Amino acid sequence: MIDQYNKVFKEAFGLELDSLVSLEYQSISAWDSVGHMNLIMRIEEEFNIMMETLDIIDFSSYQKGIELLKKYGVQ
Repeated sequence: MIDQYNKVFKEAFGLELDSLVSLEYQSISAWDSVGHMNLIMRIEEEFNIMMETLDIIDFSSYQKGIELLKKYGVQ
């Protein structure tokens, strides 16, 4: 799961692996509101899930995303 998750982040924001772990919403210009929705769309497609609105809003960092994916059975 983590390899797929990292791939989504790297593709969405064009980042290297070492900069992902501490990444937070709006900490880079690419992760603005439009970038956020693009990321969510990619995650939903990659893991074949549909996130609830409150979870999309709560998805505030790389680490938080891992926690939220567990809620959807992604391990």
